[in-house]
Amino acid sequence: MLSQENQDLIEVRSDERFDEERLARFLADKLDGADQKMTVRQFGGGAANLTYQLSFGGGREYVLRRPPLGPVAPSAHDMGREYKALSVLHQVFAYAPRAYLFSDDESIIGAPFVIMERCQGTVVRREMPPHYAAFPDAPRQMSEALVDALAAFHAVDYAALGLGNLGRPQGFIQRQVEGWNRRWQRAKLDDDANVSAVYRWLGKHLPASAYSSLVHNDYKLDNTVFAADDPAKLVAILDWDMCTLGDPLSDVGTLLAYWTQADDPPHVKMTAAMPTKGGFLTRRQLAERYAEKSGRDLSDLRFYHVLGIYRLLVILQQIYIRYRRGQTRDARFAKLGMTVAALAKTAAQAAAGEFE
Repeated sequence: MLSQENQDLIEVRSDERFDEERLARFLADKLDGADQKMTVRQFGGGAANLTYQLSFGGGREYVLRRPPLGPVAPSAHDMGREYKALSVLHQVFAYAPRAYLFSDDESIIGAPFVIMERCQGTVVRREMPPHYAAFPDAPRQMSEALVDALAAFHAVDYAALGLGNLGRPQGFIQRQVEGWNRRWQRAKLDDDANVSAVYRWLGKHLPASAYSSLVHNDYKLDNTVFAADDPAKLVAILDWDMCTLGDPLSDVGTLLAYWTQADDPPHVKMTAAMPTKGGFLTRRQLAERYAEKSGRDLSDLRFYHVLGIYRLLVILQQIYIRYRRGQTRDARFAKLGMTVAALAKTAAQAAAGEFE
């Protein structure tokens, strides 16, 4: 994660602090301007990886990202993977922030970390920022920019960038279904009939994957930055620690899983990570625009949508179980159990075709 507005910056949470002096000494001769006094603040909006702003005397700013506290699946919070992708992707894809440094020396801050570019702009979460009030068409413009950037990302020649070994496209979708089921089994507190039914449905409806490309793996509105003075202008895409090679339609399914419409039922809006007052493209319109921009066949879109919801509910359950085990004390996570149950219901309904 790279940039959010200054309103997202908070003092570092007490349980998420690290030895700032040790980090400053380590960075002093490795980054431009890092030989000046360092000040650390935390971006408070994310729910998984921990993200900090590093400010140095002279005006230089960087972003540090590290995995969340407690035991985590390395493949889901892979700072080395994020660095590998972003250290080259920015050369051909304008929305990829530049990564400058990666360290797996856990003696410095207690975990592997990556240092990257600080991109200025606006991250849109559950409410439309007040400074966009002068742009009545902002929701539609953001929707279109999101889809267009995703289609452009999926067209990147990853082999030419040396990223041909970032993942294994063959069998990607089946591994996704089985991998997220294993994570659910490890993180669940109780059985959930909807989760079990959705897992079975996914196994019975595996599509024959026709495409392969770079995959972001967590593509959604609040993982992007827009220009503060122009909601039609996408500035950056955030959170690249799960970037891999696979089926690009899984990114479309992820986007739809996070997407909320004004006419959605209350249990769907309960899990919203974006404004719900209307003006944004519908899920169907998003998919149609992606098909137009990419030229890809979306006849199996229901499967990818359901997989996106299934994946999201498991991610949130992993965060919730860390909270229940006392591995993080972030009070925002206390009610995630209800959110997971709501998503399980939504996934079952999507599998039945209720959101098309």
